[in-house]
Amino acid sequence: MFSDLTGQRQGTLLGPPAPQGPVFERVRPSYVNCSERFKLGERTFSRQYAHIYATRLEEMRPTLTQRAQQTWGVNVQVKKLFEIEMGEQCCIVGTIFKHMELQPSILREISEEHNLLPQPPRAKYISQSDELILEDELQRIKLEGNIDTQKFVTGKEVFLSLWHLVGLGSVIAVFGAEKNDGKFMVEGYCTADLPPQPPRKALDTDRFVLLASGLGLGGTSADSLLGLQLLVDMVTGQLGDEGEQSGASLISRVLLAGNLLSQRTQGKDSVNKAKYLTKKTQAGSVEAIRILDEILVQLVASVPVDLMPGEYDPTNYTLPQQPLHRCMFPLSTAYPTLQLVSNPFQAEIDGIRFLGTAGQNVKDICRYSSQDDHLDILENTLRLRHLAPTAPDTLGCYPFYQSDPFILQECPDIYFCGNAPSYQSKHITGADGQEVLLVAIPEFCTTQTACLVNLRNLDCQPISFSAFSGEDQEESEMNVSH
Repeated sequence: MFSDLTGQRQGTLLGPPAPQGPVFERVRPSYVNCSERFKLGERTFSRQYAHIYATRLEEMRPTLTQRAQQTWGVNVQVKKLFEIEMGEQCCIVGTIFKHMELQPSILREISEEHNLLPQPPRAKYISQSDELILEDELQRIKLEGNIDTQKFVTGKEVFLSLWHLVGLGSVIAVFGAEKNDGKFMVEGYCTADLPPQPPRKALDTDRFVLLASGLGLGGTSADSLLGLQLLVDMVTGQLGDEGEQSGASLISRVLLAGNLLSQRTQGKDSVNKAKYLTKKTQAGSVEAIRILDEILVQLVASVPVDLMPGEYDPTNYTLPQQPLHRCMFPLSTAYPTLQLVSNPFQAEIDGIRFLGTAGQNVKDICRYSSQDDHLDILENTLRLRHLAPTAPDTLGCYPFYQSDPFILQECPDIYFCGNAPSYQSKHITGADGQEVLLVAIPEFCTTQTACLVNLRNLDCQPISFSAFSGEDQEESEMNVSH
């Protein structure tokens, strides 16, 4: 682990100055940006969003048909909705749609017939009256669990796990039969599961990638700026003794996963005020970007940095978010070590495949399902083979026409999401031997925590920068722990 490599060396801080100090050469990894499929060329918003659902279903149908045959036997009948007959057991591949009464609807809010007041924002939009619907290219059908007395527990549990696992927009295969009332009785289901994973490159030395997100620049907390500067000093070798500096030289790359700016920079006060009151007012994001540039220039002078945009950053709102413009960083863009990348982001660092987002996809699934654990959601999206199953219904995305770039064709080695409420990580394995490290990168401005991933063995550990604390009134101290 990183903490084992950065132990204090005896006498390096309190000893007399040496005529020439040691020089620690930073490791230089190989790097390939694999995010081309997330780059938008011609931007046309005149298309209907139905095309992306049709494309998603068409691309995933062969995989799910094969998975259904592995689950329920090679003789299982895989049919389309218009082909099913009442009472006949069969398998259907389709897209899940969840009918939710609490889902926000602008049409409902402005309807003169209802004359309703706008509803306050909710943490979750699920209720007991929600219904699951499976649809394919031509038809849709409601899904129900088995309510037979002897199969009540098994059938109901299968249905409830299906209800909690998948989000609207997920493509799955369900097994069962149509009832007399036209509803489909679910006896089982399967997802596409983990995609194929190419062999991972073996490394014989420790090399680390530092992951951080949610810097929240432009906010009100001074502690976050102090912790951020400690992070920069640690990475650049300006913090600690020779042991810390030798450990810092093993950090081969830094990845900042979105929400670089605070939500407070998104204030709409200037829109509601008269123009003469805001004529000389500077947007909060301008100063925040200037601070970000000053922080980045310290980092990129020492280590390569990938900079992802997030929900509150000045780029397009819909996924995939395009890289931040270079003109906003006049100081740091002079260095070739700064890479402005998209969200989602995919790359190979020393042969290790990274894939992740700034967290919008995970937070949206939290709002429209009963799931709260970010690692569980990451695992479920990986097993669904889709980065953002709720897009475009409840999560904004570009209206793709011929392909869905969010479908996972290869299994990453490290799969992450940014701006999580706390640090989490775990390893999962697939049926074909895939091994994936899942990482929920905490929001730095609230947790003062980043995380380090060892590319040699895919171990991950948090590294915290605690500022002055009020817990001890007599003696406050600053602490860097990893």
